[in-house]
Amino acid sequence: MKVLVVMGSKSDSHIAEKVTSILDEFGVGYDVEVASAHRNPKKVEELAKKNYEVFIAIAGLSAALPGVIAAHTVKPVIGVPVSAKLNGLDALFSIAQLPPGVPVATVGIDNGKNAALLAIEILAVKNEELKRKLEEYRKKMRA
Repeated sequence: MKVLVVMGSKSDSHIAEKVTSILDEFGVGYDVEVASAHRNPKKVEELAKKNYEVFIAIAGLSAALPGVIAAHTVKPVIGVPVSAKLNGLDALFSIAQLPPGVPVATVGIDNGKNAALLAIEILAVKNEELKRKLEEYRKKMRA
């Protein structure tokens, strides 16, 4: 099981680090790429067609990246809006308001941690070990 973490820009790496630290904690494999939906749409399309179980797309401003990935795959895509301008509301609305038929799960602005946890929840549907780790994680939160 692998997750692909895609940043629209290298400047989003501080959010990607939030994602990868949680994936590391749970022992989930991942790759990280930088690919702009606007500057390199062909690369985004190629990445979306690769054999990953879940995609996490980190994007600010117009935040087209999650939707473009979703347009090229039927696998789960989680969008992480970045607070680049307008306190991230522009990115949040761009990701959350995709047209019917091309859904993207959306987490809070700059919330890479929740994106990773959501990806793990998706993977845990078919993986008992991850499910157990999530239950332990939640138990620790309640303590």
